[in-house]
Amino acid sequence: MVVVLLLVFALLVPLPLGAYAVSLRIHYAGDPASTAQTRNQDALWLGHAWVDGRKTAADVTALAERLSGTGIRDLYVHAGPLEHDGTLPLAEVSPKARWFTDAMSKAAPGVRVQAWLGDLVLPAKNPGMDLDSQAVRDQVTASSAAVLDQGFDGIHFDFEPVHSGSKGFLAVLDQVHALTTGRGVPLSVAAAQIDPLFKLNALPLAIAGEGKWWSQEYFGQVARRVEQIAVMSYDTAMPLESLYGGYVAQQTKLALEVTPDHVDLLMGLPAYWESNPSHWGHAETVEAAVRGARLGLGDSSRQNFGLALYVDFTATDEHWTAYRNAWVRK
Repeated sequence: MVVVLLLVFALLVPLPLGAYAVSLRIHYAGDPASTAQTRNQDALWLGHAWVDGRKTAADVTALAERLSGTGIRDLYVHAGPLEHDGTLPLAEVSPKARWFTDAMSKAAPGVRVQAWLGDLVLPAKNPGMDLDSQAVRDQVTASSAAVLDQGFDGIHFDFEPVHSGSKGFLAVLDQVHALTTGRGVPLSVAAAQIDPLFKLNALPLAIAGEGKWWSQEYFGQVARRVEQIAVMSYDTAMPLESLYGGYVAQQTKLALEVTPDHVDLLMGLPAYWESNPSHWGHAETVEAAVRGARLGLGDSSRQNFGLALYVDFTATDEHWTAYRNAWVRK
């Protein structure tokens, strides 16, 4: 995928890419609105250690203290991965899930703990889940029900790579949403970024058969099927902090345009360090992502908007401070 992105950018240079870079820098200019701060709808992705026995009661207490005074309302704890056929061996994968949901409900009663489930999906270069299969979707629904029986407050899906326009993905969302609605809990999804330029996604599809972005229309179709949609607004290949921040601002605006008012929209924050062609650590910072999201939000009074930190086991004190200082500011 990295090679595909590099080829995409190579095909765009010099003038089109230069013009796009200028537009991103413009998106990043100016001062965010003073009202663009937490609405207490934020989230945090948590690793698998919380449900497999590696974490202790002391860790839960420390996590609750870390969350205190922030705007974080939802935790997406990795409770999978699902098998390619949609099944989930709970006793093997998440033996301490019930312990964790019970412990968190006592330590942080205002925080929802959602089960983060996902898998590699077809078409892909490696084996994966076929979401076009009704049998697979039925198993995913059954697995979701079993996870909710462990005390989780919702289901959070992260299937990758879902191609823009995938009917199988929409079908599994419809099916599981009927389940979560009946249980009175939210269904949320980690979403791909929105195509930043007209038909740009056609290039990686044509070259490698794998697209990075969703069309804005498809993003809206997904958003209408869930209670909460969190954009994975990182791994963008942007080489400069200003370009990355401008990209997040653009993504925020594009997502706001098609996310229904009753659906929570969250923008992801890269609380981790990598340095490679798809994620330049010096450019993709929490500071730039928060500033970009605030600029994209503008002075909107929309309350169901938030930021989501990825991920707890790589987040440093500096990441948390950047999130608090620029977004929470209490």
